[in-house]
Amino acid sequence: MGLIVQKYGGTSVGSVERIKSVARRVVAAKEAGNDLVVVVSAMAGETNRLVALAEQIAESPDERERDVLLASGEQVSSALLALAIKSLGFKARSFLAHQVRIETDRAYGKARIKSIDSRRVKQSLKEGEIVVVAGFQGVDQDDNITTLGRGGSDTSAVALAAALNARCEIYTDVEGVFTGDPNICPAARKLDRITYEEMIEMASMGAKVLQIRSVELGMKFKVPIHVRSSFSEAEGTWVIEEDKTMDEVLVSGVTYDKDEAKITLLAVPDRPGLAAQIFGPIAAANIVVDMIIQNASAAGTTDLTFTVPKADYKKAVAVVEGMADTIQAKGITVDPKIAKVSIIGVGMRTHAGIAARMFQALSAEGVNIEMISTSEIKVSVVIDEKNTERAVRALHKEFIERQAAL
Repeated sequence: MGLIVQKYGGTSVGSVERIKSVARRVVAAKEAGNDLVVVVSAMAGETNRLVALAEQIAESPDERERDVLLASGEQVSSALLALAIKSLGFKARSFLAHQVRIETDRAYGKARIKSIDSRRVKQSLKEGEIVVVAGFQGVDQDDNITTLGRGGSDTSAVALAAALNARCEIYTDVEGVFTGDPNICPAARKLDRITYEEMIEMASMGAKVLQIRSVELGMKFKVPIHVRSSFSEAEGTWVIEEDKTMDEVLVSGVTYDKDEAKITLLAVPDRPGLAAQIFGPIAAANIVVDMIIQNASAAGTTDLTFTVPKADYKKAVAVVEGMADTIQAKGITVDPKIAKVSIIGVGMRTHAGIAARMFQALSAEGVNIEMISTSEIKVSVVIDEKNTERAVRALHKEFIERQAAL
């Protein structure tokens, strides 16, 4: 019938029984006439356990050795799944990233895939084997082990699907992509389809269903991605190219992200080149900056505020403090207790007044907006973390529930 790349997350392979269940699902797909490449994450909780071990050894573990350690989780789950498939009477072979040759850059902990040599996988498939690949990991040009960041197995799977010209199924512990977090919005519903662009925005704005780089790869190589649950047979959500019916939906989803921190440089001189002087060293430290706001100049100085991932904010502060005297900043403030709340939808391209409706809905709930960022299909605001759930419910009601009632 075709070649399928399936990816199973940590909860899907979280125990021996779950691994056996995945093996049965994989074998059923093989019996239906498909060739299978299966990408697995580490067993649920294993990566956190390994991180904790590293931090017991060193307060700031060496990044190269940390990646060597963390990659071992996927080695375990890939071998166990291959054993489970073989126990059902089918041929299987497990591969680590260096055996497939998934080559990445050298950004330890957040490496990007540069190329995949799929020859060994294709040979294994030709021999009738089910191929099991350890996700989340790669090797750089000098054969150092690298990892792709949280959710990196999604990227491993989509990259392999692109290299093999296959379709991709991402199995997780939810039944697809929802209009909002069902734990906060009881009326949230599963989407049948969503565009690559919308999914990229949702992933970057806090939705944990797919890693953003996996969707970027899917869009670049036109890989259809089916997000579904490994705990049921229900149809999931297809992440696909946009068609003209999709922009009829004004807002596809409401997301939130509590994993950011806000840093403000106070009263820095308002002069050309200042932003480059500040953000160059931050970029060199492999820290991703999200939102940036520069206040209007007053008496020749300005306040500059930006957000970074909460996991990186201490490193970002250290970088900024190291240049504070050089840039003549009067002070630095940090707020790690913020949240970013966003509305996303390709229909926003052709409709006016969306941002105003968003701001009115938040105002009615007494939620103060600290920062604002917009794109063609997204409006995001930074608010106090304590108001997150209230803001998300208000926006879901305004844009999703009212839309569904029309």
